[in-house]
Amino acid sequence: MIDLALSIFCSSLIFVVFKLYSRFNIETFYAIVVNYVVACTTGLLFYEKKILIGEVMQASWIWGTLLLGVLFITVFNLMAKTSQENGVSVASVATKMSLVIPVLLGVALYNEKLSFLNIIGILLALVAVYFASVKKNRLSLSKSSLLLPVLVFLGSGIIDSSIKYVQETQLEKSEFPLFSSVVFAAAALTGIMLILVKLSKTSIKFNARNIMGGIALGVPNYFSIFFLLRALQNEQLNSASIFTINNVAIVMFSTLLGILLFKEELSSKNWLGVGFAVVSILLVALF
Repeated sequence: MIDLALSIFCSSLIFVVFKLYSRFNIETFYAIVVNYVVACTTGLLFYEKKILIGEVMQASWIWGTLLLGVLFITVFNLMAKTSQENGVSVASVATKMSLVIPVLLGVALYNEKLSFLNIIGILLALVAVYFASVKKNRLSLSKSSLLLPVLVFLGSGIIDSSIKYVQETQLEKSEFPLFSSVVFAAAALTGIMLILVKLSKTSIKFNARNIMGGIALGVPNYFSIFFLLRALQNEQLNSASIFTINNVAIVMFSTLLGILLFKEELSSKNWLGVGFAVVSILLVALF
């Protein structure tokens, strides 16, 4: 349970760091690129076997990993923007609600069955994203305030589905740290390539503030996955229970941190959205 608690803490900390970027004038994109370099380096330090580049490039999962890297940096930028513009609670709800996407793909690709309560949970997830995104004293959503959570929702779901597929069909448990590091490396490489493109058009200045922001994000980013993988080895809880506890706790803890640290004010509609989020995850994961 300690591993699960640490994973929840690190995952929630990611949203807090994103929120702090705007407060300290940290350039999000450059900090995220640094973050992936840090996360990759951290993962390699925890990989106990000798790393052979030739073997890595010949691994069956390498191309899927490179595509995941592109998705990672894209969705991370969307998460950061959502945290800054919509709030920590909205970003966490949209991210964790993506649990329903692997469930739907399981039905479509693996002929898995959905119960009536599962279907209710999926519908509640969509409602939760909407209500959690509604600004206080506003009856309607601007295009950006609704679009960002939806994109985070879809992107996170695609990432979770892809990782699940690779882990089940091509990956051995001993390769988890290396797999994570290669994904982070691919994300970092994608970011660096985009920076080089920008350099051809305008001058870019890396500063210590962006680097520190990347380090602050990269460490909890890696350990949120590292501790979750360790928690999944717990013999007392099955994976469905662990994922449920993890997702619900992140939604609630991130919301609490948003209120305590950033004085985020949640309307009754926002609280209703958070409540729907918790019920949705329970219905999808446990029934």
